[in-house]
Amino acid sequence: MDKLVGSPTEAVTDITSGSVLAVGGFGLCGVPFALIDALLSQGADGLTTISNNCGVDDQALGVLLYAGRITRTISSFVGGNKELARLYLSGALEVELTPQGTLAERLRAGGTGIPAFYTPTGVGTMVAEGGIPVRYDADGNVVKTSEPKEVRVFDGQQYVLETALTADFGLVRAAVGDRHGNLVFHESARNFNPLAGMAGRITIAEVEELVEPGEIRPEDVHLPGVFVDRVVVVGSEGKQIENRTTRPRPAAGTDDFAAPAAAGEEATEGAA
Repeated sequence: MDKLVGSPTEAVTDITSGSVLAVGGFGLCGVPFALIDALLSQGADGLTTISNNCGVDDQALGVLLYAGRITRTISSFVGGNKELARLYLSGALEVELTPQGTLAERLRAGGTGIPAFYTPTGVGTMVAEGGIPVRYDADGNVVKTSEPKEVRVFDGQQYVLETALTADFGLVRAAVGDRHGNLVFHESARNFNPLAGMAGRITIAEVEELVEPGEIRPEDVHLPGVFVDRVVVVGSEGKQIENRTTRPRPAAGTDDFAAPAAAGEEATEGAA
C-alpha cells in the first residue's frame, strides 16, 4: 500500500520510447513539471501525449516538444505553442484535435472502462464528418486527415460517437497526497488531473505535500488511491505563472482603482 518513491527520476524510469502519456494540467496550471523534467532527462522519445494542451513554448510539455520527444499529441488547444505549430506544419508531429469537453469525457470513459459514448458536440462539423488535418508532410501537404465518425439520432437529436482514451502512463500533480495514493488537487488544478490519472494504466503523482493515510477525509479525496501507482514528493517550488498581470491598487479611503500600485504590489494570474 505504500506507493511512495524517492524521486521523480525513479518514478519515470520505466517509461519507454513510444509510450502513450495522459498528462494533467491546463496551460501551466496543475502541470506535473517535475515528472516532465525527469522524463526529459530520462530520454524516452516517440511519445504520444494526451492533454488539454501541449504546454507553452519551452515550458511544461513544451520542453519535450523542443527536444523532439513527442511525435503525436491528442489535445483540445494547441494555439499557445509556436514550436508545436512548426512541428505540425512541417510533418514532424501528428495532431488529433478534440473538443475540450469531449477530451475530458474520453479520458473519464477510459478510466471507468466505457469504450465509447455519444455526444452532440461536433455534429455537423469536421469533428464528426472528418477531414481535419492530422499530419502534413515536409512540403506542407496534408497526408492524413481525421476519419468520419458514426452519427446516430436519439429522441430526434443527432449525436456523434466518440471513443474512450487510455494511456500507458498517467502523469499528474496534486496539492496533497498520502502514501496510499489518495490525492487532493488545488482549485483549478482539479481540471484534467483526475481524468489523466484515471486513464493511465500506471499513474504517477507528484505531490506538493505528503500526509499520512487517514489525514485526508474520504469526502475530500479527488482521485482515489486505487487509480494511483506511485507518489513522489516535489514540494511547491518551481510552479510557473503563465500570464503575469498588474493592476493599480486603490488609494487609501477610496473604492476606485485610479491610484498607481505601490512598488512591489503585484497581482498574478495563472499559478496553481
